[in-house]
Amino acid sequence: MANLHNENKIGTLHIVATPIGNLDDISERALKVLSQVDLIAAEDTRHTGKLLSHFSIKAKTFALHDHNEKQKAQQILDWLNEGKDIALVSDAGTPLISDPGYAVVNLCREAGATVTPVPGACAAIAAVSCSGLPTDKFQFVGFSPAKSQARQQFFKDAVASGITSIMYESTHRIMASLEDMKTALGEAQKVVFAKELTKTYETFFSGTVTELIEFLTAAPEKQKGELVLMLPAEERDEQALTPEAKTLITLLEPEMPLKKACGVAAEYLGLKKNALYKAIIAEREA
Repeated sequence: MANLHNENKIGTLHIVATPIGNLDDISERALKVLSQVDLIAAEDTRHTGKLLSHFSIKAKTFALHDHNEKQKAQQILDWLNEGKDIALVSDAGTPLISDPGYAVVNLCREAGATVTPVPGACAAIAAVSCSGLPTDKFQFVGFSPAKSQARQQFFKDAVASGITSIMYESTHRIMASLEDMKTALGEAQKVVFAKELTKTYETFFSGTVTELIEFLTAAPEKQKGELVLMLPAEERDEQALTPEAKTLITLLEPEMPLKKACGVAAEYLGLKKNALYKAIIAEREA
């Protein structure tokens, strides 16, 4: 068949976004590409098969998931070199966003193959656009760690980043994660929760982490589905980093670690140690 993207005999790898819930969100271009490619790499061929069947698309699919993508990457590149066009899809949304595909795209890029996006739905972007949180700068941090201590540090790092943080969470771990969030950030920490975006039971909740725990405890069914958590950046005390504090820290830092220098300066000037430390780190990163 003719290549969809270039005039060369080498095939093209299309990274195709699919709906995250509402099937009407699929683009005309995605349907065209999925109908015309030679092969479709799918995270779950059965799941993708239902999507293709719904749109009457008959295409050859093969599995590409976390456990086999390194092995499949070379095979995909070989197929591209044979002139085959291939589409890569995940179970929902934009591929590679906390989904398989990195090894494949990286290898194809390094080999000089054409890799092109077919944009569409993404749960992280859909969620933050409706969150009411600042979106001039934000970061996607994937899933939180599995262990409690690491998860608490993960949440601390997120709010200390200075920008809105977006993360996914699994249904079986949501309550434990929120308890760790409360421990790490305090009961009054603001959080925005989104689930089942674009689906019948789409839900948004904005409040403190304590209020969210109470909301999900009272309605256990809300704990199920595709979940997104969003945290605003920690509000910094702009008054903490006074000229006197900066001068004192500059004098102390050659003699001791920065954190200890901030502690000494804070005690001497009557400031909050943590606020001072965070303020000087933020200034230096900026």
